[in-house]
Amino acid sequence: MREEETRHDIVVVGGGLAGVCAAVAAARLGRRVALIHNRPVLGGNSSSEVRVWVCGATAHGVHRWARESGIMGELYTENQYRNPEGNPYYWDQVVLDAVLAEPLLDLYLNTDVREVEAEGPADARSVRGCTGWMMGSERRITFRAEQFLDCTGDGLLGHLAGARYRIGREARAEHGEPWAPEEADGALLGSTILFHTKDAGRPVKFVAPSYARDLASTPILRNRVLRTGDNGCDYWWIEWGGELDTVHDNERVRDELQAVVLGIWDHIKNSGEFPDADDLTLEWVGSLPGKREYRRFVGDHVLTQQDILEQRPFEDRVAFGGWSVDLHPVQGMYADEPGARQRYADGVFHIPLRCLYSVNVSNLLFAGRNISATHIAFGATRVMATCATLGEAAGTAAALCVSTGLSPRELALKEPESVRRALLRQDASVIGVADDDPGNLALGAVATASSHLSRLAAEPTAAEPGERYPLDRDLALLLPADPSVEAVDLLVHGGAAPAELTVELWDTGRPENAVPLGHLTTTTVAVPPGGPHWVTAHFGHRPPAAHNVVVIVRAHPGAALVLVPHRTDGVLALRRRAEGDAAVDHDIPEEEGQAVLEWQARGLRRHSFCFRLSPDTRAFHPAHAVGGFQRPYGGPNMWSSDALTGAATDGTWLRLDWERVQTLTEVRVVFDDDVDEYLNNLHRHRTPFEVMPELVRAYRLQALAPDGTWRTLVSEAANRRRHRVHRFTSPVATRALRLVADATHGAPRAHVSALKAYGEAR
Repeated sequence: MREEETRHDIVVVGGGLAGVCAAVAAARLGRRVALIHNRPVLGGNSSSEVRVWVCGATAHGVHRWARESGIMGELYTENQYRNPEGNPYYWDQVVLDAVLAEPLLDLYLNTDVREVEAEGPADARSVRGCTGWMMGSERRITFRAEQFLDCTGDGLLGHLAGARYRIGREARAEHGEPWAPEEADGALLGSTILFHTKDAGRPVKFVAPSYARDLASTPILRNRVLRTGDNGCDYWWIEWGGELDTVHDNERVRDELQAVVLGIWDHIKNSGEFPDADDLTLEWVGSLPGKREYRRFVGDHVLTQQDILEQRPFEDRVAFGGWSVDLHPVQGMYADEPGARQRYADGVFHIPLRCLYSVNVSNLLFAGRNISATHIAFGATRVMATCATLGEAAGTAAALCVSTGLSPRELALKEPESVRRALLRQDASVIGVADDDPGNLALGAVATASSHLSRLAAEPTAAEPGERYPLDRDLALLLPADPSVEAVDLLVHGGAAPAELTVELWDTGRPENAVPLGHLTTTTVAVPPGGPHWVTAHFGHRPPAAHNVVVIVRAHPGAALVLVPHRTDGVLALRRRAEGDAAVDHDIPEEEGQAVLEWQARGLRRHSFCFRLSPDTRAFHPAHAVGGFQRPYGGPNMWSSDALTGAATDGTWLRLDWERVQTLTEVRVVFDDDVDEYLNNLHRHRTPFEVMPELVRAYRLQALAPDGTWRTLVSEAANRRRHRVHRFTSPVATRALRLVADATHGAPRAHVSALKAYGEAR
């Protein structure tokens, strides 16, 4: 056996997506990082060992413009490019490559941390080191650092360090949560093992092993739905262990889950109820339970059900989520009740930094499913893309703690703006926080452009005449009111007789929402028979500040809107659910009164009802690319050119001008990659794009020379990333910077969410 000791700035224990993003974020900020994981592959529950879909704030497309950016966004889009088929082994390589790309990050796989050195009284402890055993290598390694991150999921590092935590459900009176039980208990969400099948092209028999569970002896057949076409996370409800200790009883839980998986397959193959299963065979069965819940650490803030459903906008918010409060019966697959109870906020919710560090261990942060949250709130924060954003935030905070000498608490209470600014600089997943970084020289520049999209409309063409979309239900358009919505023209097919349509204007309630929540005004429009006809709805809406509005056209038998098959920037087409429409999962009963489920975009993505907005919009003015929110928030928050003019000398450009010469050392560009496009690592939903069409593919960065000519600093012909960082080996002195967009990956206009410049002012 070999004894070793290492020294790092930051030690991250746990190589799931939270740990990966934490380690990468800290390394990118110049810290030496150790990432320690007790499995041979990274990714945690998303890895090829467990194969859980990476879900997040989009909630399978329920929330609009909600896909994560930052490191998690990079993983999504890189996987989309490399792995359009959703191969779980290719996903492993995407995650591993992201880690190996960081020169300051040292990776230790197959290393199980079992010992922690910590000191101090119970209410003021500090971690000095942790020790892990590297399986197969007979290496016992002690890791020492200034800051430690517990991204283990189960919270073993923090537990061994003496950090305060909770297991189970809090009593309702503790936080006033409506869904909490009257009395506290130890109930948990259980663990899951998944399986994949494939068509062998010929009949394949299945002989069940002796330990396969006979489903007839369980409630499963009467309470759960089996389908031959389902695979992987379609069987998320194969869940058990909530009445046990999901850690100490892990082997018992695994055995029961595997017995049920094989019992399900025996029933599908041999019951005679599934004749289309004859040619199917098992391709893979997991051997590692995917855990949902165990320890939840206590931080300076405990996230609650109300925080999520009321979308509380914390001053120290560092990440967002959008998954429902999604709780499962403690009996799991053996429960007589449905497999889940879910409640969505009206839009995304926010998570503060105070949930990501220990209340009693001064140099311990955490990210993932073990953050400071109640059992009820954990039901929404536990999904992996949200855990990943928390990892990036915690890793960023840890790096700043090292550079400033502050503890995580001191950082959160004294300098929360430094964390926010660092996250925004990295294009991380924060919403509703504007860039006010004094280091961003672009904030002192005047932004201009060769053009910007000002006329907002979706009209039929000879090539795309559109289709009739019946007004058998309420239909709607979400539009930016910037500066106002005086009138909206709609293209309508009338019925056999003249009709009068009711058209309403609604507010979205909050800038992060994309559904109608507050009525503003109502008008009526006359529609002649036949058509289609352009008709005008007059609103005269002049808000004090730019925001999104929803134009609702109420149902009218016989009438129809015209739907065209192309995306309109900053606009969503919505329809009200009809009776029998499933919002997310056919097998989960839905809570009443959820606006995001009532108004759906399913089947309407990248389509638009024909409209023309008056007056012209300023929503895509070049000023939106400087000091903004970097993603949709009460409006599109980006510059959009008019139609691209090609790769001529001037072409299509966005420009920054300063009153005096600046010395630039770095330029960052955040392009638009349509964060409304729902992506998934294993492609539960398949998007046809390997690269988002809206991304700028070819561009040039240019600086204005003293003689008035443009000097090209960067020329990129094959970009496929949202966030690009360009550092200059020799500082560039200039009074103007220009981004020339030569081509996209298919969109007709160039989009830029942010253009930033860093260096020194002269």
